[in-house]
Amino acid sequence: MPDHLKLLLTELERFGDTNDHLVQDRQRRMLNITRDTGEFLSVLIRATRAREILEIGTSNGYSTLWLAEAARVIAGHVTTVEASEFKSELASRNFARSGLTQLITQMQGNASPMLLQTPDDSFDFIFLDAERSEYPALWPELRRVVRPGRLLVVDNALSHASEMAPLLELIQADPTFTTSLVPVGKGEFLAMRAWS
Repeated sequence: MPDHLKLLLTELERFGDTNDHLVQDRQRRMLNITRDTGEFLSVLIRATRAREILEIGTSNGYSTLWLAEAARVIAGHVTTVEASEFKSELASRNFARSGLTQLITQMQGNASPMLLQTPDDSFDFIFLDAERSEYPALWPELRRVVRPGRLLVVDNALSHASEMAPLLELIQADPTFTTSLVPVGKGEFLAMRAWS
């Protein structure tokens, strides 16, 4: 990883921690992934050569930069979607500083309309870290757009287990998905769609 990107990630970690300690309004909190989660996602992307990556929940772009740096190594691309205009603007400025903008397509708005317009089997890797209450409604489209043999990864599976339960139950009830709960960061739930 280039030194300037290491420095930027460290800066964003500190900003996220400080901001979230001081700010009570959830819409203004960054709620970033942990560093070990970023490292874990990076290894997953590289190991599976997941070139088409979708992130739902950009926040200020911290997690996106982990995904994009891994994508850079394997000639991949990240599409990231964020509902908050405020957070999208922060992320855009951070992407400009990263040197990875050519690898990132940034979308501002709700994920549902974007997913509805996405063809089947479009993504090798989906990282879900947004409004947990919306996950069950997104599941049919997430299921459709992840390619066979590829991964859906959901953050906060341990830290917010009760909120995550409705989605996890839907996925675990689907015989075409194999799942694993990994105790990294706030808990990463992995779901691999079966090969056709």
